[in-house]
Amino acid sequence: MKTIDFYFDIYSPYAYLAFHRLVEIADAHGSEINYLPIDLKKAKIAAGNTGPANMQIPPKIRYLMADLTRWANRYGIPFGEIPKGMDSNRINRGVFFAIDHGQATEYIRESYAATWGRGGDMSSDETLTDLAQKMGWNPDEFLTYIASGEADERYAKLFDQAVERGVFGVPIYIIDDQMWWGNDRLHFVEEYLAENA
Repeated sequence: MKTIDFYFDIYSPYAYLAFHRLVEIADAHGSEINYLPIDLKKAKIAAGNTGPANMQIPPKIRYLMADLTRWANRYGIPFGEIPKGMDSNRINRGVFFAIDHGQATEYIRESYAATWGRGGDMSSDETLTDLAQKMGWNPDEFLTYIASGEADERYAKLFDQAVERGVFGVPIYIIDDQMWWGNDRLHFVEEYLAENA
């Protein structure tokens, strides 16, 4: 069984797209996904990418919205408005809580549905409380955890490891010694799994 290290950020709409397809690919090839949430903005800066954000370039954001809609239609998943709040650090830390409860895939799916699917504020207590309830968790316990030193430490350690591995953006997939970046590189991931079963 191959393990796919999947670096993502709920902040990233392309990671939203990739997540759904990656789950299908992993299932088809009997592979496991190792979910690795990181802060995309920090990763770009650590890699020396200090250019303007996409949101600051109107022609680019217009194109990106059209491109994201096309991909979402191809995958048969909803793509709504840009989320009202874009600070993903708490919702990303929630992945650790989900991993500890054996519900990582479900949590990430629900997180993306609430944000890129329905335009919800990824940083709000309301969104996070709704997520916890959908997962069957105690919301107070969940909110306490994602604000905890333990969650901070896991998030920081994972980020440092990502930088050491050369992770410069998301979505990134690493299998064995191979790395691919982008939703539009998933066919290479699929080919690699088929050839190296």
